[in-house]
Amino acid sequence: MKKIILLLIGAAILLLSCSQGSKDEEKKMIGKKISQYVKTDIKYDESLLDERQKIVVNKLYEAGKIIDEIFLDQVYSQNYQIREKLLKSEDPIDKLYLEYFNINFGPFDRLDHDKPFIGNDPKPKGANFYPEDMTKEEFENFISANPELAAQFTSEFTVIRRDNGKLTAIPYTEYYGDKLLKIIKLMREAADYADNKSLKNYLLTRAEAFETNDYFESDVAWMDLKDHEIEVIIGPYEVYEDGLFNYKASFECFLTIVDPESTEKLKQFADYLDDIEKNLPIPEKHKNFSRGSESPIMVVQQVFSAGDTKAGVQTLAFNLPNDERVRKMKGSKKVMLKNIHEAKFASLLKPIAEIVLDESQLMYVTFDAFFNHTLMHEMSHGVGPGFIKVDGRETEVKKELKETYSTIEECKADILGMFNNRLMIEKGVYPESFKNEMWVTFLAGAFRSMRFGINEAHGGGNAIIYNYLLENGAYEFDEASGKVKVNFEKIYNVLKSLANKVLIIQAEGSYEGARQLIEKYVAVSPSIKALTEKLSSLPVDIKPVFQIEN
Repeated sequence: MKKIILLLIGAAILLLSCSQGSKDEEKKMIGKKISQYVKTDIKYDESLLDERQKIVVNKLYEAGKIIDEIFLDQVYSQNYQIREKLLKSEDPIDKLYLEYFNINFGPFDRLDHDKPFIGNDPKPKGANFYPEDMTKEEFENFISANPELAAQFTSEFTVIRRDNGKLTAIPYTEYYGDKLLKIIKLMREAADYADNKSLKNYLLTRAEAFETNDYFESDVAWMDLKDHEIEVIIGPYEVYEDGLFNYKASFECFLTIVDPESTEKLKQFADYLDDIEKNLPIPEKHKNFSRGSESPIMVVQQVFSAGDTKAGVQTLAFNLPNDERVRKMKGSKKVMLKNIHEAKFASLLKPIAEIVLDESQLMYVTFDAFFNHTLMHEMSHGVGPGFIKVDGRETEVKKELKETYSTIEECKADILGMFNNRLMIEKGVYPESFKNEMWVTFLAGAFRSMRFGINEAHGGGNAIIYNYLLENGAYEFDEASGKVKVNFEKIYNVLKSLANKVLIIQAEGSYEGARQLIEKYVAVSPSIKALTEKLSSLPVDIKPVFQIEN
């Protein structure tokens, strides 16, 4: 009997030991995922605001927190339930899962091709914008059979659901109505304290847009902000989360304050928009001089971000609005997040450069090149084809390229970021010595972006550039040293060739051309694999700790 008891005790101890070992491995796994994001304090100069402006900022911060809730629902239908379960759990490991869930706005790892890290269900391609069982073919067949409903169904501002088995389009105003009402109240309260007339107008017209589902007037009002200290944009904009069609816009918020000294320095670039368009390496018939002559450039300190822009990798800058009607009338505004740039350059870009670049070119990695590339990247979103004609139809690039649009557009903006900065050297805006800095700093930055995952639009765009330039000799990888460098003699002509390919795809609305380019070049080539593996000990991005939340 004693032997049996001892055997049972031994077996129980072994089971407990195995269970504990499994728990330890799980804890290590999720802890490693969290460590990919280095916690970074994001501070801003509150002394730039008076007491009334501080109230405006706090009201908008509260509105931003509601934007987080809307976007959480947009990502995945089960997100609220998963979060509630994690919040109620007493298991310390679930606290770690909750932390990573909050970073990703859901149970899908944005740094690992959206693989689930909670449960096994894959992320729906259409996020929560469409019924999860709806296919692309079903949607397209429905539009073909009901052409009068096409505008509603492809609108950025509707959710697609089933009603008695039939697809139906529900306006955001209705679907997110309860949360939008709270935001509307906060925005109107903020407007009461806004002494700047243009800011007050934007806040009021945007509050109205949340009631009407029509964002045109408030986008124009945002473009018309003048002499303001608070730079804020809030609403549905980017379409990346919609992996089915890139039709549906995700809610986001950038709450920032203007950095007056830096903004003044950069105003000169807006004067060169026509020169930039003229310089594009495409036939004259495809050039677009009708997007509006205004192109304000703002340098700001980020106070808070919410929704789509906060999920996973943090945004360095933004170029909005996306509405081609507004761009045609007013142009677009480029907003540079200076404190985010500073954080990423110190924590990410410099350490990456030291690992991947040939030592002879490390001297060319500079903050100015990093910052100025982002500036020109954002400006380049506003040039090139927008409204186009395909087979005699008036249409838009993003409509024709469907789910390939985001990757192609981000690729275009990065190519033209370099291409147009070279033009700025020719115009005397930058010194000749800046040329090597911009080439090399971008190459290091490409690995920062590709580490986010080449399935993501920015990472995929960078993979196209890297693989194309490597294939054509503009980048050179040394297998012996495991380092990569720029071929300064070849890079401009090779980049110009790629710029032509991408811009022609957009100008012709060629979905097949976009698909083929992505299929060939959005790939983890051997040198990308070798170099990114060497970066595995570094954090991939920052996890912002906003001053306003402390």
